[in-house]
Amino acid sequence: MLPISVAIITKNEEKNIRAALESIRNGTEIIIVDAFSKDRTVEICREYTNKIYQQEWQGYAKQKQMAIEFAERQWVFILDSDERFTTALWDEIQGIIKNGNTYSGFYVPRKNIFLGKWIKHGGWWPDYTLRLFLKEKATIQERKVHEKVIVEGKIGYLRNHIEHYSYRTISDYLKKMDIYSTLSAEELQKKNIKPCLFNLITHPVATFLKMFFLKFGFLDGKQGLILAILYSQYTFLKYLRLWEMSHQNNTQIQ
Repeated sequence: MLPISVAIITKNEEKNIRAALESIRNGTEIIIVDAFSKDRTVEICREYTNKIYQQEWQGYAKQKQMAIEFAERQWVFILDSDERFTTALWDEIQGIIKNGNTYSGFYVPRKNIFLGKWIKHGGWWPDYTLRLFLKEKATIQERKVHEKVIVEGKIGYLRNHIEHYSYRTISDYLKKMDIYSTLSAEELQKKNIKPCLFNLITHPVATFLKMFFLKFGFLDGKQGLILAILYSQYTFLKYLRLWEMSHQNNTQIQ
């Protein structure tokens, strides 16, 4: 039995959650913080763990922090519902913990699958993300989106990856883009970044050029092209919503 708690936050994830839970080793503590899912998410989770806690949605950072606090073991691994452990990663983690180490946390590479293809370029590989850490040494940084783990102490890198089935369809991406662009605009507003025509024009173009050419996204074929276009669209929408928020605030003041 590994001294690891796997923490997962959920909300209407019945399409993904079973595969994620199946990838977790037996004997590992599984913590679920569910935002009152209206589908079969909780029912499926009960087949794998009795440590299910429900909390109204407070944002990604707060939900994940709550999951960490419920964890009872020394090490915590944050896993998203659309991610999967690999056997090689489990074996590597087991070896690190059993043999002892001086690290407080570890970055893990993610193998991102988009429209059925492993995306190896465009900034999508190895896509290191800090997921494994000592519970007592870590907190989640409070942000609307793209929250991250802050670890006190030395941080290492694991060789083996988790699999990330991020967007199975274009519709999946568009739905998430609608949510993330609003949250990202709110983060920009908090930083007092002002909307302007220059950002609306140049940032989306720069995003496409960076992903498709500078980071060799063209080597991923049509999926690489689609991703570069979608990310430039997301960037445009993010700054457009920042402009909209600023306009609404000015209207209210007047």
